[in-house]
Amino acid sequence: MNLKMYAIANCDTVKKARKNLESRSVEYEFVDFKKNPPTEKLIKRWADFFGELPVNKKGITYKKFKDDYEALNTSEKIKFLCTNTSMIKRPILEKNEKTLFVGFDEENYNQLKL
Repeated sequence: MNLKMYAIANCDTVKKARKNLESRSVEYEFVDFKKNPPTEKLIKRWADFFGELPVNKKGITYKKFKDDYEALNTSEKIKFLCTNTSMIKRPILEKNEKTLFVGFDEENYNQLKL
């Protein structure tokens, strides 16, 4: 299986994304940030795809740590995300180590050729 979803299991957006894939019998590996925090390499790969660090700026965790986080340089921000995984925008869908999506949009997911 080459499709991976990086996320947090109890996130409502992630639940919608998982339901979407499962309703179409799409097989994927679920990687829970809480059990397997992302590496700096992964964060950088997602940032390259997303155009910026994949931060969930609407989330409670970001709002809680915003001032501390924004004061960091890029390298420190990446390390911060590795240890504060609830701040990462999710889900992140990859195939063969290539990022396909950051976040969930049902229309985009439905157009995936998997």
